[in-house]
Amino acid sequence: MNNLDDIKIASELRTVISRLNKVLRRETSNKEGLSLTERSTLFIIYQNTIVLPSELAAIEKVTSQSMSQIINKLLNLGYINKTDSKQDKRKTLVTLTSAGKEIVERIKKEREEWLANSINVKITTEEKEILAKSLDVLQKLVEN
Repeated sequence: MNNLDDIKIASELRTVISRLNKVLRRETSNKEGLSLTERSTLFIIYQNTIVLPSELAAIEKVTSQSMSQIINKLLNLGYINKTDSKQDKRKTLVTLTSAGKEIVERIKKEREEWLANSINVKITTEEKEILAKSLDVLQKLVEN
């Protein structure tokens, strides 16, 4: 396979993944009225347990000021906690509250149920086998 084939595959893969992400976001209820960035911030904290505001801003590619506003909103809603670092009092650590964790887990469950239903309804048994086998290949793309 030549470089042009790789570029074509990469382009199509990126498009499909992007569309899948959009559909998953659309199919998930947003009872809390949170923005995509606010929801994404909750997911990042969920995955990392304890995060610095500067790390959140870097991951989300927003300014420190914007992340500060997001953190304050999530804090006021009771979805996150802020505590001072024991090692460095100048740093603030952000963690999820039980309410924040419940939101993330509900969203994950809704997305997984929607995706499982789509797989069940839209693809054949043979296609399911191909999809299952391709997961290992896709995992290699995101490993360091």
